[in-house]
Amino acid sequence: MDISELDYELPPELIAQDPAERRDASRLLVYERGTGAVRHRTFDELPEELQGELVVVNDTKVVPARIPIESPRGELLLLERLDDGTWEALARPTRRLRPGRRYGPAELLEHLGEGRWRLRLEGEPAGQTPLPPYITKPLADPSRYQTVYARAAGSAAAPTAGLHFTPELLARLEPVRVTLHVGLDTFRPVTECRLEDHRIHGERYEAEPATWERIRAAERVLAVGTTTVRVLETLARGGPLAGRTELFITPGFEFERVDALLTNFHLPRSTLLALVMAFAGVEETRRLYRLAVQARYRFYSFGDAMLIL
Repeated sequence: MDISELDYELPPELIAQDPAERRDASRLLVYERGTGAVRHRTFDELPEELQGELVVVNDTKVVPARIPIESPRGELLLLERLDDGTWEALARPTRRLRPGRRYGPAELLEHLGEGRWRLRLEGEPAGQTPLPPYITKPLADPSRYQTVYARAAGSAAAPTAGLHFTPELLARLEPVRVTLHVGLDTFRPVTECRLEDHRIHGERYEAEPATWERIRAAERVLAVGTTTVRVLETLARGGPLAGRTELFITPGFEFERVDALLTNFHLPRSTLLALVMAFAGVEETRRLYRLAVQARYRFYSFGDAMLIL
């Protein structure tokens, strides 16, 4: 697949800079794959669109992972806590940093390539909320970049499809939880000319045995977010209940456990958009994104959502 197929035109003013005043007041574009029908709803109407699907969410929690450093001026972005207690992080300016040196609360141990470092952190992460670079406004309330059900700390970015849920809406849907800690793979752009040449580093995930049994036995499953999809499809292919997934979902992929997908609108040339195209179809996804732009939906992390049935 040529990477240009993951391009689309987006007016900059449609990139949401603030979350909706009420989480479930976001808009919801509903697409039925079987009929091609499209409906424009609000997120609090989600239960009316479902037909008994078991709802599965990713309960990872974003850590305060963005740590500024003063000399040289730059920052560390914590990506993942490793088994030995050290961290993997993105660091800039990488060329001016040296292993064995201490920068703020972190000691750099080893350069891993592509701007990634292994480091030892003093204490627990105590930086800033790691907002994506396309959000240029300060976030008044950092809790708005967490889902209301977040509990397993370990992510460098929020599973944004879940940001729309309120406790009241969750009570109506009674979701089950899996965990995938969002790291470099989820938000790293595709730079190769061919999508197939993109390299996946892998992200940690976990599911409880009883939860997976419920998911496996369900007649239909709704995955909330692309990260949840990767967990479920990894498990459906015989993956262990806890481990790392390097599953790279691209058009032509055969889904074994996900029957419906709830997701936000994603960046061009991203693996997340490729996953949506795999689920809904390449041309269908491009059509839906054009409709969303025409209807002035809000895009990306704090934007609106799409339900694909």
